[in-house]
Amino acid sequence: MATSTWTGDAAESPAPAAPRHAATVRVTHWITTLCFLALLVTGIEILISHPRFYWGETGNVTMKPLFSFPIPSSRSTVPTGYKYVLPDQNGWSRYLHFEAAWIAVLTGLVYAIFGVFTGHWRRNLLPAGAEWTWASLWDRKSTDAYNPLQRVSYVLVIFGLFPLMIWTGLAMSPGFVAAFPIAVTSLGGQQSARTIHFFATVALTAFLLVHVVMVCVTGFKTRMRAMITGGRG
Repeated sequence: MATSTWTGDAAESPAPAAPRHAATVRVTHWITTLCFLALLVTGIEILISHPRFYWGETGNVTMKPLFSFPIPSSRSTVPTGYKYVLPDQNGWSRYLHFEAAWIAVLTGLVYAIFGVFTGHWRRNLLPAGAEWTWASLWDRKSTDAYNPLQRVSYVLVIFGLFPLMIWTGLAMSPGFVAAFPIAVTSLGGQQSARTIHFFATVALTAFLLVHVVMVCVTGFKTRMRAMITGGRG
Protein backbone atom coordinates (compact mmCIF):
# COMPACT_ATOMS: atom_id res chain seq x y z
CA MET A 1 0.00 0.00 0.00
CA ALA A 2 1.34 3.39 -0.95
CA THR A 3 2.24 5.72 1.84
CA SER A 4 2.31 9.48 1.70
CA THR A 5 5.56 11.24 2.36
CA TRP A 6 5.59 14.15 4.80
CA THR A 7 7.80 16.90 3.49
CA GLY A 8 7.22 19.34 6.32
CA ASP A 9 8.77 22.78 5.89
CA ALA A 10 10.55 21.70 2.71
CA ALA A 11 7.26 21.79 0.87
CA GLU A 12 6.72 25.40 1.74
CA SER A 13 7.79 27.96 -0.83
CA PRO A 14 10.50 30.33 0.35
CA ALA A 15 9.40 33.76 1.48
CA PRO A 16 9.95 36.45 -1.13
CA ALA A 17 13.04 38.54 -0.58
CA ALA A 18 12.54 42.03 0.73
CA PRO A 19 12.98 44.73 -1.94
CA ARG A 20 16.38 46.38 -2.13
CA HIS A 21 14.68 49.79 -1.90
CA ALA A 22 11.31 50.44 -0.27
CA ALA A 23 8.52 51.76 -2.47
CA THR A 24 8.55 55.13 -0.70
CA VAL A 25 12.28 55.49 -1.35
CA ARG A 26 11.84 54.63 -5.03
CA VAL A 27 8.91 56.99 -5.62
CA THR A 28 10.48 59.94 -3.80
CA HIS A 29 13.79 59.28 -5.58
CA TRP A 30 12.28 59.63 -9.05
CA ILE A 31 10.06 62.58 -8.16
CA THR A 32 13.09 64.37 -6.72
CA THR A 33 15.09 63.52 -9.84
CA LEU A 34 12.46 65.03 -12.14
CA CYS A 35 12.15 68.09 -9.92
CA PHE A 36 15.91 68.62 -9.85
CA LEU A 37 16.17 68.40 -13.64
CA ALA A 38 13.33 70.93 -13.96
CA LEU A 39 15.02 73.19 -11.42
CA LEU A 40 18.34 72.90 -13.22
CA VAL A 41 16.93 73.80 -16.66
CA THR A 42 14.80 76.68 -15.35
CA GLY A 43 17.64 77.86 -13.13
CA ILE A 44 19.87 78.18 -16.18
CA GLU A 45 17.17 80.21 -17.91
CA ILE A 46 16.89 82.49 -14.88
CA LEU A 47 20.68 82.83 -14.76
CA ILE A 48 20.79 83.92 -18.40
CA SER A 49 18.54 86.88 -17.61
CA HIS A 50 21.30 88.28 -15.37
CA PRO A 51 24.56 86.28 -15.59
CA ARG A 52 26.28 88.32 -12.88
CA PHE A 53 26.69 87.52 -9.17
CA TYR A 54 27.19 89.87 -6.24
CA TRP A 55 27.76 89.70 -2.50
CA GLY A 56 25.63 91.59 -0.01
CA GLU A 57 22.07 92.82 -0.07
CA THR A 58 21.90 94.55 -3.45
CA GLY A 59 23.31 94.00 -6.90
CA ASN A 60 22.68 95.71 -10.22
CA VAL A 61 24.32 96.56 -13.53
CA THR A 62 25.96 99.68 -12.09
CA MET A 63 27.91 97.62 -9.54
CA LYS A 64 31.02 95.54 -10.03
CA PRO A 65 30.00 91.88 -9.80
CA LEU A 66 31.71 89.32 -7.63
CA PHE A 67 31.98 87.22 -10.80
CA SER A 68 30.04 86.87 -14.02
CA PHE A 69 29.56 84.49 -16.92
CA PRO A 70 30.79 85.67 -20.35
CA ILE A 71 27.54 84.82 -22.09
CA PRO A 72 24.86 86.96 -23.74
CA SER A 73 22.01 87.97 -21.48
CA SER A 74 18.32 87.70 -22.27
CA ARG A 75 17.91 91.34 -21.20
CA SER A 76 19.29 94.26 -23.15
CA THR A 77 19.81 96.26 -19.93
CA VAL A 78 22.50 93.85 -18.72
CA PRO A 79 25.94 94.77 -20.13
CA THR A 80 27.62 91.55 -21.24
CA GLY A 81 29.77 92.85 -24.09
CA TYR A 82 27.63 91.22 -26.76
CA LYS A 83 25.63 93.16 -29.32
CA TYR A 84 22.64 90.86 -29.13
CA VAL A 85 20.43 89.29 -26.47
CA LEU A 86 19.06 85.78 -26.11
CA PRO A 87 15.30 85.08 -26.17
CA ASP A 88 13.79 86.02 -22.82
CA GLN A 89 12.48 82.88 -21.08
CA ASN A 90 12.46 84.37 -17.61
CA GLY A 91 8.68 84.35 -17.08
CA TRP A 92 7.80 80.69 -17.54
CA SER A 93 11.14 79.54 -16.12
CA ARG A 94 10.57 81.34 -12.81
CA TYR A 95 7.05 79.95 -12.55
CA LEU A 96 8.18 76.36 -13.21
CA HIS A 97 11.21 76.83 -10.95
CA PHE A 98 9.02 77.71 -7.97
CA GLU A 99 6.52 74.93 -8.72
CA ALA A 100 9.24 72.29 -9.00
CA ALA A 101 10.91 73.60 -5.84
CA TRP A 102 7.76 73.21 -3.73
CA ILE A 103 7.10 69.72 -5.12
CA ALA A 104 10.68 68.79 -4.23
CA VAL A 105 10.27 70.19 -0.71
CA LEU A 106 7.02 68.26 -0.12
CA THR A 107 8.59 65.10 -1.51
CA GLY A 108 11.55 65.61 0.80
CA LEU A 109 9.20 65.91 3.78
CA VAL A 110 7.56 62.61 2.87
CA TYR A 111 10.98 60.98 2.62
CA ALA A 112 12.08 62.53 5.92
CA ILE A 113 9.00 61.28 7.77
CA PHE A 114 9.47 57.84 6.24
CA GLY A 115 13.13 57.79 7.25
CA VAL A 116 12.37 58.72 10.85
CA PHE A 117 9.51 56.29 11.49
CA THR A 118 10.96 53.29 9.66
CA GLY A 119 14.59 53.62 10.73
CA HIS A 120 15.64 53.95 7.08
CA TRP A 121 18.26 56.60 7.80
CA ARG A 122 19.82 54.74 10.71
CA ARG A 123 19.76 51.40 8.89
CA ASN A 124 20.75 52.41 5.37
CA LEU A 125 22.39 55.83 5.40
CA LEU A 126 24.42 56.31 8.57
CA PRO A 127 27.71 54.36 8.29
CA ALA A 128 28.49 51.92 11.09
CA GLY A 129 31.63 52.37 13.14
CA ALA A 130 33.54 49.66 11.27
CA GLU A 131 32.80 51.33 7.94
CA TRP A 132 34.77 54.50 8.74
CA THR A 133 37.92 53.20 7.03
CA TRP A 134 39.40 54.05 3.62
CA ALA A 135 39.09 50.42 2.51
CA SER A 136 35.40 50.31 3.38
CA LEU A 137 34.59 53.71 1.91
CA TRP A 138 36.07 52.75 -1.47
CA ASP A 139 34.59 49.24 -1.60
CA ARG A 140 32.92 49.24 -5.02
CA LYS A 141 32.09 45.52 -4.81
CA SER A 142 29.63 45.91 -1.97
CA THR A 143 26.35 44.10 -2.66
CA ASP A 144 24.49 46.27 -0.19
CA ALA A 145 22.00 48.85 -1.44
CA TYR A 146 24.30 51.58 -0.13
CA ASN A 147 28.03 51.17 0.20
CA PRO A 148 29.85 53.28 2.85
CA LEU A 149 30.99 55.99 0.42
CA GLN A 150 27.46 56.35 -0.92
CA ARG A 151 26.13 56.63 2.61
CA VAL A 152 28.51 59.46 3.47
CA SER A 153 27.73 61.36 0.26
CA TYR A 154 23.96 60.88 0.67
CA VAL A 155 24.09 62.14 4.25
CA LEU A 156 26.00 65.26 3.13
CA VAL A 157 23.49 65.90 0.33
CA ILE A 158 20.32 65.17 2.32
CA PHE A 159 21.30 66.95 5.52
CA GLY A 160 23.60 69.59 4.04
CA LEU A 161 23.10 70.64 0.44
CA PHE A 162 19.32 70.17 0.24
CA PRO A 163 18.60 72.27 3.35
CA LEU A 164 21.06 74.91 2.09
CA MET A 165 19.26 75.03 -1.28
CA ILE A 166 15.90 75.48 0.44
CA TRP A 167 17.26 78.11 2.83
CA THR A 168 18.94 80.21 0.13
CA GLY A 169 15.95 79.80 -2.18
CA LEU A 170 13.56 81.12 0.47
CA ALA A 171 16.00 83.93 1.26
CA MET A 172 15.45 85.22 -2.29
CA SER A 173 11.67 85.31 -1.85
CA PRO A 174 10.45 88.83 -0.92
CA GLY A 175 7.38 87.47 0.88
CA PHE A 176 9.36 85.05 3.02
CA VAL A 177 12.05 87.62 3.78
CA ALA A 178 9.40 90.12 4.88
CA ALA A 179 8.10 87.58 7.40
CA PHE A 180 11.47 86.18 8.45
CA PRO A 181 14.19 88.77 7.69
CA ILE A 182 16.77 86.81 9.68
CA ALA A 183 16.66 84.15 6.95
CA VAL A 184 18.48 86.50 4.58
CA THR A 185 20.44 88.68 6.99
CA SER A 186 22.14 85.59 8.40
CA LEU A 187 23.42 84.85 4.89
CA GLY A 188 24.71 88.38 4.33
CA GLY A 189 21.94 89.64 2.06
CA GLN A 190 19.76 88.53 -0.86
CA GLN A 191 22.56 88.71 -3.39
CA SER A 192 24.74 86.61 -1.09
CA ALA A 193 21.90 84.08 -0.90
CA ARG A 194 21.72 83.98 -4.71
CA THR A 195 25.48 83.39 -4.96
CA ILE A 196 25.43 80.61 -2.35
CA HIS A 197 22.39 79.11 -4.10
CA PHE A 198 24.39 78.96 -7.32
CA PHE A 199 27.36 77.17 -5.74
CA ALA A 200 25.03 74.72 -3.98
CA THR A 201 23.48 73.98 -7.38
CA VAL A 202 26.92 73.30 -8.84
CA ALA A 203 27.68 70.91 -5.96
CA LEU A 204 24.38 69.06 -6.42
CA THR A 205 24.96 68.78 -10.16
CA ALA A 206 28.43 67.35 -9.55
CA PHE A 207 26.91 64.86 -7.10
CA LEU A 208 24.32 63.83 -9.69
CA LEU A 209 26.98 63.23 -12.34
CA VAL A 210 29.14 61.18 -9.97
CA HIS A 211 26.06 59.28 -8.83
CA VAL A 212 25.20 58.32 -12.41
CA VAL A 213 28.79 57.25 -13.09
CA MET A 214 28.82 55.10 -9.95
CA VAL A 215 25.53 53.47 -10.96
CA CYS A 216 27.09 52.54 -14.30
CA VAL A 217 30.30 51.28 -12.69
CA THR A 218 28.59 49.11 -10.07
CA GLY A 219 26.05 47.57 -12.46
CA PHE A 220 23.62 49.79 -14.36
CA LYS A 221 20.89 47.20 -14.97
CA THR A 222 20.97 45.88 -11.42
CA ARG A 223 20.92 49.32 -9.82
CA MET A 224 18.19 50.64 -12.12
CA ARG A 225 16.05 47.55 -11.54
CA ALA A 226 16.46 47.99 -7.80
CA MET A 227 15.40 51.65 -7.93
CA ILE A 228 12.46 51.02 -10.29
CA THR A 229 10.98 47.74 -9.10
CA GLY A 230 12.90 47.12 -5.88
CA GLY A 231 14.17 43.82 -7.26
CA ARG A 232 17.40 42.20 -6.18
CA GLY A 233 19.97 40.53 -8.39
